[in-house]
Amino acid sequence: MTNTATLQITTPSDREIAMTRVLDAPRSLVFDAWTKPELLKRWLGVRGGWTFAVCEVDLKVGGAYRFVWRGTDGNELAMGGVYREIVRPERLVNTEKFDDPWYSGEALDTMVLLEQNGKTTCTTTIRYESLEARDGVLKSGMETGVAESYDTLDDLLASIRSTA
Repeated sequence: MTNTATLQITTPSDREIAMTRVLDAPRSLVFDAWTKPELLKRWLGVRGGWTFAVCEVDLKVGGAYRFVWRGTDGNELAMGGVYREIVRPERLVNTEKFDDPWYSGEALDTMVLLEQNGKTTCTTTIRYESLEARDGVLKSGMETGVAESYDTLDDLLASIRSTA
């Protein structure tokens, strides 16, 4: 089931994109899904034949992460960054930079999780180095891929809750 209509994308400033999605799971579980490699590999960017070839997470302030996705044609998309702030289970701040940059500079991602009645509102705000970088990302069609990843995350969270 696709819930792409439930992803909200806004531009809070001339350098930011904010993405908000309500997930039917407690925030501690959502935080784990964003930070544990065994869960990340099951939902983030794994669609349309893409697999998670490398998923390394050193979850500490100053620790690095490295993600590499591989397409069925052998092409790879790789990125990484450094964790700047970790407040489990409510906030995660990290840098983001692609190996083969499709936008200029490094971005700063801030994820905030708010739980109410067993549901978690996940808001990720990405701050780019320029208006041009932000607008390039908005024009890239990223909304579809992000929405599909969140749909996969929602399915993963439901499967974890059903076995708990």
